[in-house]
Amino acid sequence: MDQEAVFLTILGMGLVTYLPRVLPVVLLSSKSIPPILESWLQLVPVAVLAALVAPSLLVEDAQLALHSDNLFLWASFPTLFVAWRTKSLFASVVVGMSVVALARALLG
Repeated sequence: MDQEAVFLTILGMGLVTYLPRVLPVVLLSSKSIPPILESWLQLVPVAVLAALVAPSLLVEDAQLALHSDNLFLWASFPTLFVAWRTKSLFASVVVGMSVVALARALLG
């Protein structure tokens, strides 16, 4: 692949990454969003995070892993509680990592 093709590929990838993020901001910056849409949009990050995390908590070797030795599933309970009470991503990550590290140290 020559230099021009590499450059055009990188430029195209940047464009398709950047455009979907900028267009809504540019097109909607002067308009007000209805309250129902605004409240719905506030839930999108939580839904995306749940969609990313749930498979690692619930699936192991392409099967549902709801067994008692699923360490990550057990660690998710105190982590979810801390996230709910504090609304802090940092505190949630610290608690989740600490619970997993402590369980691995104690259980071998």
